[in-house]
Amino acid sequence: MSNSAIIVLSGGMDSCTLALQLAAKGYQLKAISFNYGQKHAAKELHCASKQAAKIEIEHRIVDLTAITQLFGSSALTDSKSEIPSGHYTAQSMKATVVPNRNMIMLSVAAAWAMTLKYDFVAYAAHAGDRTIYPDCRPEFADAVSAALQLADWHKVELLRPFVALSKSEICKIGANLGLNFRETWSCYRGADKHCGTCGTCVERKEAFELAGVADPTDYE
Repeated sequence: MSNSAIIVLSGGMDSCTLALQLAAKGYQLKAISFNYGQKHAAKELHCASKQAAKIEIEHRIVDLTAITQLFGSSALTDSKSEIPSGHYTAQSMKATVVPNRNMIMLSVAAAWAMTLKYDFVAYAAHAGDRTIYPDCRPEFADAVSAALQLADWHKVELLRPFVALSKSEICKIGANLGLNFRETWSCYRGADKHCGTCGTCVERKEAFELAGVADPTDYE
């Protein structure tokens, strides 16, 4: 099946931009999202569902909360750990690392792709992610893509077109594609509004500013 992909859709501005981009390029798409016990699950999964509905693709939400306890004291999943404030590249933001998160999600997405005989699993890791998250590095993506070639008789590749781009460049792409950024979610705290101070909120604000795109986000 030519140009078919399972997209890992978090509901953030990066993955929603990627979904729009692939849809515009004519890919046959299905979307998969994950609840791994993240504090902002309700917010981002709602946005993911909304985006999938807008581009009229099938969307599955996979419940991984049975393994949340295995992620230790990650601030994203541990109720006793605080989400740190400050710039995304600060040392404190390493507290938000969820061990092996992308490997787990990409593996599940790949299993679905293999079942459907799809060509790709797509995810929106970008250049800014890799300063904090090891599983967003090009080396990781290359290794996963190679492993997927060996995992099944049907070969699935990892598609990661944003891996060398900055978040501001992705913001520009999203704006050009007409993405409604109000319907995307970044904040790790998962309250009614974006907090404006956690690392992902700071990064979101900077992306809009550097891209020269109006930021419609409702911050606390």
